[in-house]
Amino acid sequence: MPELPEVETVRRALAAAMEDRQILHAHVGRPDLRWPLPDRLASRLEGRVVGGLQRRGKYVLLPLDQGETMLLHLGMSGSIRIHQAQPPIGKHDHIVLTMGSGMANAPESWIVLNDPRRFGWLDLYRGEVHPMLVDMGPEPLGNSFSADHLVAALAGRKGPIKTALLDQALVAGIGNIYACEALFMAGLSPRRKAGTIRGGRADRLVAAIRSVLASAIEDGGTSLRDHVQPGGEIGYFVQRLTVYGRDGQLCGTCGATIRRITQSGRSSFYCPDCQR
Repeated sequence: MPELPEVETVRRALAAAMEDRQILHAHVGRPDLRWPLPDRLASRLEGRVVGGLQRRGKYVLLPLDQGETMLLHLGMSGSIRIHQAQPPIGKHDHIVLTMGSGMANAPESWIVLNDPRRFGWLDLYRGEVHPMLVDMGPEPLGNSFSADHLVAALAGRKGPIKTALLDQALVAGIGNIYACEALFMAGLSPRRKAGTIRGGRADRLVAAIRSVLASAIEDGGTSLRDHVQPGGEIGYFVQRLTVYGRDGQLCGTCGATIRRITQSGRSSFYCPDCQR
């Protein structure tokens, strides 16, 4: 499932193609994705002008004129492609938006949401915050995410730190790949009890999370199975992975063999010598 860097890559590409432009036409090929799509979605999108795109955790927010916001989650297999010429509509191209540009408002680009497994979803809402975002924790690259926040949020937690990092109420946008990578950079075992993360450990973990996410955004995310950037490029952070998916290989830092364990149904990858 796309994590914060992949979603931020999508947001940036969509911003260049959609901000301050009008949706001339909307093709909606089915009534549902993971959940039913909003009623009259096509007619509610057509004619709307898109404002400044935002990201919250793993969601892209597209503000529209007339007070509505479109909320997009790509799910496990969803992807966005931007075309400069009108593309044929494929079997899994469920939503296609024709974007205008300039005073003449002639078609300039086509935004295609493709989702073979239909685990993604899209909604329209009014108001400040969508219900799905109400309980979300701070952005890990924002000022409100700090060692003090992390220590307070983890206090008393007896479960492992790796599982805690996947809790979107603790910190927004981190998934399995970047939790593994950040814990390796911080020298912390995924098995360590979350409540023991304080002092220098908390400082190292916050710094590692910020560093890993920033590097992944710079590389366009991580392409393992489904993620491609909206222009069709893969995410190159896969070349920087130090532990994720590398079980049985040698650690590049100490030479120990990287291990994989299962925690709360998810695979955790770590170096038993570098991480304590």
